[in-house]
Amino acid sequence: MVNTPRRYFFSRRWLQLSLRSFLVLTVLTSLAMTWGYRALIGPPSPRPDPQQQIVPTDWDIGGFDRKTGAWKKAAARNVKWVAPLGSQTYGAPVVFGGKVFVGTNNGAGYLKRYPRDVDLGVLLCFAVDDGRFLWQHSNEKLPTGRVHDWPLQGVCSRPWVEDDRLWYVTNRCEVVCLDTDGFHDGENDGPLLTEPHESLDEADVVWKLDMMGQLGVSPHNMSACNVLAVGRRLFVCTSNGLDESHIKLPKPDAPSFLCLDKNTGEVLWSDNSPGKNILHGQWGSPAYGVLGGAPQVLFPGGDGWLYSFDPAGTPEGKSKLLWKFDCNPKTAAWMLGGRGTRNNLVATPILHQGLVYISTGQDPEHGEGAGLLWCIDPTRRGDVSPELVFNKSDPNTPIPHKRIQACDPSQGDFTRSNPNSAEVWRYTQHDHNGDSVIDFEEQFHRSIGYPAIKGDLLLVNDFSGLVHCLDVHTGKPHWTYDQLAACWSSPTIFGDHLYTTDEDGDVAIFPLSADPAVALPGGMPIIEIMMDNSLYATPTAADNVLYITNKTHLFAIAEPEKPTRILETDGRTADEP
Repeated sequence: MVNTPRRYFFSRRWLQLSLRSFLVLTVLTSLAMTWGYRALIGPPSPRPDPQQQIVPTDWDIGGFDRKTGAWKKAAARNVKWVAPLGSQTYGAPVVFGGKVFVGTNNGAGYLKRYPRDVDLGVLLCFAVDDGRFLWQHSNEKLPTGRVHDWPLQGVCSRPWVEDDRLWYVTNRCEVVCLDTDGFHDGENDGPLLTEPHESLDEADVVWKLDMMGQLGVSPHNMSACNVLAVGRRLFVCTSNGLDESHIKLPKPDAPSFLCLDKNTGEVLWSDNSPGKNILHGQWGSPAYGVLGGAPQVLFPGGDGWLYSFDPAGTPEGKSKLLWKFDCNPKTAAWMLGGRGTRNNLVATPILHQGLVYISTGQDPEHGEGAGLLWCIDPTRRGDVSPELVFNKSDPNTPIPHKRIQACDPSQGDFTRSNPNSAEVWRYTQHDHNGDSVIDFEEQFHRSIGYPAIKGDLLLVNDFSGLVHCLDVHTGKPHWTYDQLAACWSSPTIFGDHLYTTDEDGDVAIFPLSADPAVALPGGMPIIEIMMDNSLYATPTAADNVLYITNKTHLFAIAEPEKPTRILETDGRTADEP
């Protein structure tokens, strides 16, 4: 028996939700290491592991003047600086090379040529020491409108940064490479040298790939992907999807996954595996790792399948599929508006100790529903889904995948266990209290986030607002906590604490423990801190500074630096007797 009452927060928030499924990230997407996935899924990185960062567990943002919007700095505590962003922000901050980069819309109006009432997607660059604005990359809205580029959503992708180069996907379905110094270095880096504006507050574009104009991609509502670079290769999900009818796929042959030369933007190989089976849009992001001795790049498909490819492709410049995994039960059915049980893959796959973890979900506007969290063995090849589908007309031959419902028993379809299955475990529900009733808190719901892992613990949020703590090896839950608000972001571990955020604007902090008595003293996190506005992006940290974006501002949170004590000649400090 399953008890699934409708959540009060969703009815309260429903009218506020615009079409934001393209988060990364977001949601989106984005990843626990928002300045690069490398600590979990890539080659060694010189950047510090966020789990080793020592960041505050208590702060007060001080608030903002209701008339002027000015930050009340004197009332703040443990806040280093605050920078205004646009009116809606879904991109996670990236910290690298003394700069902070974040995608948003043009609500802050940093450039005179684009007043704040001009809707744009923008990438902003700030100085890491004091938050001063350095430059902005501006992207005008597509003339086709909301079918491809939803109003006011800004840039939802998180950039990838290396040395003095930055790559990201714009709201115009373009992959761009920028010089992180902008024009502050006195140079116009190319091959693209035709920027009409070269003032210090403008971005220096190195190259650009128009995925709509050059590759025939048709994004659904928004282009969003947290790109990933490994060596010279840059991996991108194109966001190819349905049209405004939510039924027709305008470009079934357009690529869904790309491998580019990061130095030039040249397409090295592409793949359109989801093809005509794309359910809605494609807003997932790639991951990379060496698994079972083989380099692999993983792409979450808009058909609900996770695909693994050889990053090098073939000598002929084609994609080389290693394996694919259907992340939905075969009898799950897709229905318009999120009423069905078949889900997308919006979250980014996470790699940990040779295994792959990914959660299923849908466009947040589709609301709540059942989800799945998978642990997958990436060393097998071919179709490694848990089941194969057959039809009674030919019971010995697996049938091709079907978009709406892979296995329709009314048509004579049936399933058999796949002897080549890569499933290690799945988590969807668990009768934790043993009363034979599955309560709301005992289910894993749709999710657009990815797990955080440390030691034997796996932590993951679902969109319904539950924080789940599982055994990473078995998927058995230790505890859950209900944030009572929608959760768009992913949990993050800093030191020995877990940080989660929600749409109500709260940051909840938990001691990292499998024991609910330790993680939830009194049944609650140790503290919940209000950030004045909705939180959609995942926090990050660098140099023991915590960076959080709410809907309208970027916060740098850190304890004040302690004054240096000067040693006297006899070895005593100056403040000792």
